[in-house]
Amino acid sequence: MTVDSERIGPDEAMNLIDAWVVIWRDKWIVAAAILIGVGISVIYILTAQEWYQAEVLLKPVDTRSNQGLSSELGGALASIVGIDVTASISAEPIAVLKSREFNGAFIADLNLLPILFARKWDASNKRWKSSDVADQPDVRDGINYFDKNVRKVQEDKKSALVTLTIEWKDAATAANWANVIVERVNDLMRNRALATAEYNVTYLKQELAASTVVTMQQSIGRVLESELQKLVIAKGNKEFAFRIIDHAQIPKYRVWPQRVLIVSGSFLVSLALSVFFLLSRSAIRRNRLSATIPKASGSQ
Repeated sequence: MTVDSERIGPDEAMNLIDAWVVIWRDKWIVAAAILIGVGISVIYILTAQEWYQAEVLLKPVDTRSNQGLSSELGGALASIVGIDVTASISAEPIAVLKSREFNGAFIADLNLLPILFARKWDASNKRWKSSDVADQPDVRDGINYFDKNVRKVQEDKKSALVTLTIEWKDAATAANWANVIVERVNDLMRNRALATAEYNVTYLKQELAASTVVTMQQSIGRVLESELQKLVIAKGNKEFAFRIIDHAQIPKYRVWPQRVLIVSGSFLVSLALSVFFLLSRSAIRRNRLSATIPKASGSQ
């Protein structure tokens, strides 16, 4: 009876030495797999779109000190009953920064849809390539793409610092968008505070003029003073919602593709797949050999 020339016998389990013999005997397959895998990764690196990352480091402004007497009393009362009002104050500008309404306005005002969906945009004719309205991106598509692929907001609970990150294909554009977004958030929050304070001041002045009770006039006067303080602070403070610790700079290096990571990853994956293939093939051959041995013994 003739037995296969492999070291691995039909009834033997494959050990490390047997595995090494199998791999070494067909090492050209491993080398070819690695060469192909690394070659594909190099082609991808050379043709892949480059992405850059720009970051702005922010600190939410604690506006409790800007809200006058009524807020101070409310804050004192909240502290007595164990309520932390800082979280809600800091949460509002962060929520606005992440909101669909704010990002939709940013995309619409800067006309970013043709930039975000450049593959679908005919730049020469300044229109979408598809005439079907269903295939033309709208602001909702832009918001989803912007939220998932472009803008990221990270909040450090310990330091109360917020990092706004913009990833885009052009380094200068990424830095510009990051800085503009922070400026727009501050403007939006300041304008809201101004509108509220101006409305309250107008209302309180009317009530003060109509009131004839001295104690009521004094109470209205204190609240009016509080609203006037908020109005002055909002007008004179450009960094109303976020104080900018570090502006976004034009990034020098790309964040994708990461050449070393991709090449090393393709090398390891190609090596693992080729070794798995060789060991699996050897195991199948061994099983087939073990199945044919009884037949050969019975025929003798």
